Amino acid sequence: QVQLVESGGGLVQPGGSLRLSCAASGSIFSRYNMGWYRQAPGKQRELVATMTSGGRTDYSDFVKGRFTISRDNAKNTVYLQMNSLQPEDTAVYYCNVPIGSVDYWGQGTQVTVSS
Repeated sequence: QVQLVESGGGLVQPGGSLRLSCAASGSIFSRYNMGWYRQAPGKQRELVATMTSGGRTDYSDFVKGRFTISRDNAKNTVYLQMNSLQPEDTAVYYCNVPIGSVDYWGQGTQVTVSS
């Protein structure tokens, strides 16, 4: 059983920063790709960033240059550093790990960007 627990969300003003964390259970962490998704009210869940087990990263265009995904295998944790946040970044952010045909998700953490 894989468990993912996100933290670090909150309310931030436009232009501000937040760092999200996703702690994964078990010893599976270092072997798998990890990702961050987000879902805004009334919209579909969308990919934000991914990181392979080997460290290669990929970002959606709307966060390139502002967000950085990283991982600490010793802590079984993946991070999302978010800078220059804008109101359109407001969403629930989810951690994801695909293992075979199964997608595992955390419970999500709310990020609200507002003045």
